[in-house]
Amino acid sequence: MTILDKYILKRYLATFGTMLLLFVPIGIMLNLAEQIGKMIDNEAPLNEILIYYLNFTIYIGSLLFPIFLFLSIIFFTSKLANNTEIVAILSSGVSYSRFLRPYWIGASIIAVMMFFMGMFIVPNASKGYNEFKFEYLKRCRKDRVTSNIFNQLNENDYIYVSSFDPARRIGYNFTFEHFNDQNQLDYKISASNIRWVPKDSLYRLTSYTKRKIRANTEIIEKKRRLDTLFIFNIEDLTPVSYVAETKNLFELDEFIEVQKKKGASNINTYILVKYRRWALPITAFILTVIGVAVSSVKRRGGMGVNLAFGIGVAFIYIFFDKVFGTLAEQSGFSPLLAVIIPNLVFGILGYYLLKNAKR
Repeated sequence: MTILDKYILKRYLATFGTMLLLFVPIGIMLNLAEQIGKMIDNEAPLNEILIYYLNFTIYIGSLLFPIFLFLSIIFFTSKLANNTEIVAILSSGVSYSRFLRPYWIGASIIAVMMFFMGMFIVPNASKGYNEFKFEYLKRCRKDRVTSNIFNQLNENDYIYVSSFDPARRIGYNFTFEHFNDQNQLDYKISASNIRWVPKDSLYRLTSYTKRKIRANTEIIEKKRRLDTLFIFNIEDLTPVSYVAETKNLFELDEFIEVQKKKGASNINTYILVKYRRWALPITAFILTVIGVAVSSVKRRGGMGVNLAFGIGVAFIYIFFDKVFGTLAEQSGFSPLLAVIIPNLVFGILGYYLLKNAKR
């Protein structure tokens, strides 16, 4: 690694680190100012508040990594351009491609860090962050799907509830169907509601009805109330909306496979989380290319013009990402395409800007 590589790489990483150190504390203070009243009203313990803001730092920092990276590159590369350092570097015989090498090295370091954090560190922080948020900050809001819940437990068993109350752990209009190996209905259990009783570690069914099919004959059994056991957990009826964010690389793959077998209606949400994690390191390279191409040319407006352009591009990128993400979550749009299209569009934009910058 030459002096040039070390010089640019040092500026690259130092500016990125400074951005994080400057803006993350600001984010914490703004969040604290907004939520302190709810924390006091809901009597959140001090130790849990401290852990929440540790998780908040990791969680929010990971979300803003690409934006901080992009603005960092524009900031320090614009300073190089305004000080005519880039002109001096290229005039000395260094090609533009060679000039970009330390940027590629820096992007690789950030990409590896983003991948490792996104796959293993952020999921744990996301769990603590969301659990605190829904426990103390959004008590009256739903954190999961609570209507028309259908799950396939295994090859033979299916359950359905028309609605679910997570606070009371009650499912309404419960149905359990068991099919035999010939894929014929063996018996069906229905109840007006199903409640988990933690004290006795069992389920309580109200207005219980069981229909058995035996040799073309239907046998009906009814009870006002029945305490029994099932092979599922009451929480598995409807996982929390952020459950995919709390799974690491290996847990997420396993969780998605289980949800596919169950026929989960919001499976696209989980798959989208998986693809976004894999695409995040690629984003580091795309934004690096765009940032260098935009800011390596000295402009009359100076750094302000470059930063304004960079912020505009960042907001457009977020808009594209949100639009296609929403399409994947709420319609039949492919989660893979929802991740690929924004990166492909901005990858092409980066290539175009880089060709013009070389001129």
